[in-house]
Amino acid sequence: MTAPAAARLPVPALDRLDEVTRTLAATAGHYDRTAAFPYAAIRTVHEAGLLTAGVAPEHGGAGAGPTDLARILLALGKGDPSVALITAMTLLPHAFQTRRPWPPELYAQVLAESAAGPTLLNNARVEPDLGSPARGGLPATLARRTAGGWSVSGHKRFVTGAEGLSYFLVWAGTDEPRPRVGTFVVPAGSPGIEVVPAWRQLGLRASGSHDLILTEVEIPAGHVLDLTDHGPAAQQDNLAAGSLHVLLAALYLGVARAAQTYVHRFAHERVPANLGRPVASTDRFRQAAGEIETLISTAEQLVFGVTGRLDRGLAVPGTEALAAKVVAVRHATTAVQTGLRLLGNPGLSQDNPLERHFRDIQSAGVHAPQEDTALLAIGQAVLAAAAPRG
Repeated sequence: MTAPAAARLPVPALDRLDEVTRTLAATAGHYDRTAAFPYAAIRTVHEAGLLTAGVAPEHGGAGAGPTDLARILLALGKGDPSVALITAMTLLPHAFQTRRPWPPELYAQVLAESAAGPTLLNNARVEPDLGSPARGGLPATLARRTAGGWSVSGHKRFVTGAEGLSYFLVWAGTDEPRPRVGTFVVPAGSPGIEVVPAWRQLGLRASGSHDLILTEVEIPAGHVLDLTDHGPAAQQDNLAAGSLHVLLAALYLGVARAAQTYVHRFAHERVPANLGRPVASTDRFRQAAGEIETLISTAEQLVFGVTGRLDRGLAVPGTEALAAKVVAVRHATTAVQTGLRLLGNPGLSQDNPLERHFRDIQSAGVHAPQEDTALLAIGQAVLAAAAPRG
């Protein structure tokens, strides 16, 4: 089903990503200090057509592929990673419509709202007792059959952008005699929803990744995605989602590039009295700058190598995509830490953005699947492939 004629989505401004980066960077420090939801910054991203860049042409969108999505997230991450993460959570459900299509009427409604203004989506999967589904297990959040659809109750954690979302994509189990699990699309204005301010983390302070409490929230029968029987098939497949994880890694490469920009600026502006010339002219700074560039550029080659093959319709093994994410996160994190060590005390000062970039990059390894889970999934797959036959 195509989007209604009135649902004219903004055209993605892929040729103006540097401009968007600068606009977000101008307010990133303010949002970090206040932890306020970045409504104005999200409006900037919407008006640049980036929130819906991945909507397929058959639905009235530009159909940005994996490489363009990675470019977008890198650019936004360089400007304000909190805004980038909120954007990513909306971008990805649109981009994955070809794999996980929504009910046509529901999706057309979301697209119509997206044409009118920022319409934010995000999955709500993590729970206080369960933790992340990436480590296995089933949700305590319950969807109960009603005469008109479903009633959803439960407690979710770390729901990025919670206070600004238009739809919560809630992972829950059913109360049927033979339970199923699936994603229940809950409009944010529904009665029975409470967003609990619980996000007090070191980094990404403006991402508003608060708790969500649902108490008998009623939704129509057609607001359900991917209902499947309770069992191993319902568990999150970390390898199958490898391309998703690579896109999130691009966001943090943006943080590393922002940190690198400040290190370069410092190196050219800092002229110690006992040296009489910028520290950029010293072997110590040159070597560190070379290490930082090597870390980031090789990570970018990995990420964009995967997305480039996906663009061309080539199969990318889940092990390879997930491995690219692991290495990219390691490199981005190390690059920022290297810059911080190089600058010493000035790097830790809240008077410059490097301190914020250091805090933000700590969130790179937190996204599921975390490194240990990713390496376990990769190891299991390669050992199984190498097992003797017969």
